[in-house]
Amino acid sequence: MCAQQETARPVPAMTFHQMLEKIRYEGAYPTRERAEEAVHLVLAGLGRQLTGDERVELAARLPVEAALTFTAQIPATEQLSGRGFVKDLATRTGASPATLRWDTGTVLTAVADLAGGELLTRILQRLPAGYALLFGRAELVRAA
Repeated sequence: MCAQQETARPVPAMTFHQMLEKIRYEGAYPTRERAEEAVHLVLAGLGRQLTGDERVELAARLPVEAALTFTAQIPATEQLSGRGFVKDLATRTGASPATLRWDTGTVLTAVADLAGGELLTRILQRLPAGYALLFGRAELVRAA
């Protein structure tokens, strides 16, 4: 009998339910459904912005439901700045930029925890300026 080798997906640090509860609590959302709306919206937007190995590695660290939303998006041909990202989400939903800034910061801070420091650093290097604050990090200016 030949042993089959399976390529197993790494087990994320939390379940989708745990992720939603964390985001609901930290974002002060009134319901789990509202937190889930924010998660799907923000991860779909991020899925349109992030490419390469970082996209694959991040998807592997997200709970399956979140990873499916993230990876279902075709990356955009033009990357948006952090500000443009929030503005795009606000335009797509009709919500205010302030509301979307809150949603984005809440969701991406949880994503940053799941990604870990090294992967998050690489993600931020791949994205245009303005994303670090959305992920809960200080925006570092690169020397010219």
